[in-house]
Order: sequence, then C-alpha cells, then structure tokens
Amino acid sequence: MDTASLTYQAVSDAAALTQDAVAPGTASGVRIEHLTVRFGARTVLDDLSLTIERGELLTVLGRSGCGKTTLLRFIAGFLKADALAGTLTVGGRDITHLAPHKRNLGLLFQSYALFPHMTVFENVAFGLRARQVASPEIQRRVTDALKLVQLDDAGHIMPAQLSGGMQQRVALARSLVVEPDVLLLDEPLSALDANLRADVRSELKALHERLPHLTIVCVTHDHDDALVLSDRTLLMREGRIAQLGTPQQLYDAPCDAFVARYLGAANLLPLPLVLPASDPRRHDPERLACLRPEAFLIVPRDQGRLHGEIADVQWHGATLSVSVVLDALPRQTVLVTRQRNQGDAPLKGARISLDFEVDDVALIHP
Repeated sequence: MDTASLTYQAVSDAAALTQDAVAPGTASGVRIEHLTVRFGARTVLDDLSLTIERGELLTVLGRSGCGKTTLLRFIAGFLKADALAGTLTVGGRDITHLAPHKRNLGLLFQSYALFPHMTVFENVAFGLRARQVASPEIQRRVTDALKLVQLDDAGHIMPAQLSGGMQQRVALARSLVVEPDVLLLDEPLSALDANLRADVRSELKALHERLPHLTIVCVTHDHDDALVLSDRTLLMREGRIAQLGTPQQLYDAPCDAFVARYLGAANLLPLPLVLPASDPRRHDPERLACLRPEAFLIVPRDQGRLHGEIADVQWHGATLSVSVVLDALPRQTVLVTRQRNQGDAPLKGARISLDFEVDDVALIHP
C-alpha cells in the first residue's frame, strides 16, 4: 500500500473513533522491543529495539529499502507482513495490537491528503468531528492549531488556493489538533523545492520548540533534515541500527565508514598517515582515520603534515571544494572544503600542504 493510500486509510479510520477510545495527552515515550519484520524470504527489520524519550524529536535516516518506513508503519499500526514479531509501548501502554485509529497518533505523510471540497478550518477539524468533540471545543482547538502553524487567518481558504508549503502546514495542524501522544512524519519535506524545504525545516524545528513535550518521529532520506531537526538521529542499514546518537555524534564520531559517508563527505585515511609516531593508536589494524573536508587547512608547501597536488577546484558559492592527490596516496583523492574569503583561491596543479588538528581525527571501523 502506498503512502497516499495509508494517509486516506488513517483519515477513514478516524471516523470509527469514539470519545473514550484513547485518553489524549498521556506520557508519550515510545519503546520498541525485538521488532522483526519479514516479507517472504526478505527480512526488512531484524530484531530492532529502540527507546524514544518523551518530547524527543528522532529522525530515522537511511537509504531506500533500509526499513525506515516499515518502522514508522509499525508504530502507526498499518504494517501487514508475512512474519511480524515485537512489542510497542507508548507512555507505558502496550499498543502492539491496537487498531491505528485507537493509538492516538498524529500522522503526516508525503501526500498531505487534504479534502479539496473542505476549507482549511474543516480539514483541520475533521478528526475532532469524528471523535464527536463539542463544537465550542472544536473551534478553540482548531484556532489554536492554526495559530501554532502560523495560519490563523487561513481558516476560510480552500486547499487549492494554498502553496505546497502552506498545504503541508494545514496537514500538520490536522495532525496536532487531536493532541496526539506521538507525531509521525514520513518524508514530510520531500515534495518541496530546495528553498521551501529549508524554510519548512526551520518551521518544524521552531514548532518542536513550542511543543517541548510532543514526541516526534520523522523518517527522511535527507541528511540535512537529520542534522537540523534532530535531538537524536537513528541511521539504519539493511534493517538494523547502524548508529544512534545526536547529529553531532554521528557527524563527528561515526562508528564506521558507512555512517561517516552517509552524513557527509569523509576522507578515510590510514592511521600512520595522520597520527603522530607517539600515538599508540597509530598501528591499530582494525581502524581507519576519518577527517571531514572542513578539518583540513591548506598551507604553503612543506608547512603541513600532508603534501600533494591540487587535482581540481569547484566553486559552490560561499565555499570551494578542493581535491588533492597526496604524495603518500597517489591513487586516492582527499577532499578539502574552504571558505572563499580565506585568502587567494587555490589553483589546479599547484603544490600544497595540508594541516589539521589531531583532535579532529575520528577513528572508525572500515
């Protein structure tokens, strides 16, 4: 079932809610234990256990097919698989076998699934009317939700009159108005262009700051989303957790080459090349040195730790990407990022040296 179908299913399921189905606003920490999902012979999630704290914004990151959307669908209650094992608790309540409409979750998928014949106000109010909430309470909660997403003057407008970013905010308000225990976001920014994506990303971060007790799980393939939005980032690889930690931990101290390269450009070098002779870690055969491009400083020839020749220079507006072939590694190119205002632009073919701080070296598994 595609994400658009899932969204419509969630809206339809909401109509079956009764007033006493779920008590909203319960403690919203999420705990998943020993989750295994198989489709035929293929294992999509393999014995995955995870705890998400109340009020945390967790981004789930990874390549297509790694299991991140399957994880979200399990939390939402939409997952149908040939083999499914594991438990899910939210706020200490086991909801593993509850129907989707009884889980009190807010859902926002790639397709916003707004009703084109309803105003913004009525779209946001839909879930509350399905729960038979009293009209004065609907008015108050919809008004508050629209203010929260900065659309307080748009209640009378039809969805077709709104930009993509504004439609997404309407869908977000509809998810928040039911006071969910957990908000689930599946690639919420993928349909937006680059400039709008950055703006909406900032709005989502600001929204989370205004709702510090709301637990949010956001699935994305974009590492910028993870770096900007997350309290913690879960990077997945082939159905398993590759690394879990703050964005800074994953970027500055990746556990292996896969994590290092996924979060951005990474130079992986032999330890003896970058660590001083006095460092006992220098001859560890199971580790590589990871240096981010911005950790290198281009210095005059023979004044740095590494020496080589510039193979290419690319301009990226405020920064330059400089490719350097090291004398000690003639078959490998090292990438260096430099701000444009840091002296004269380096020239292709020039002989240079590179310097760096040993503290910027991360030791990782290959």
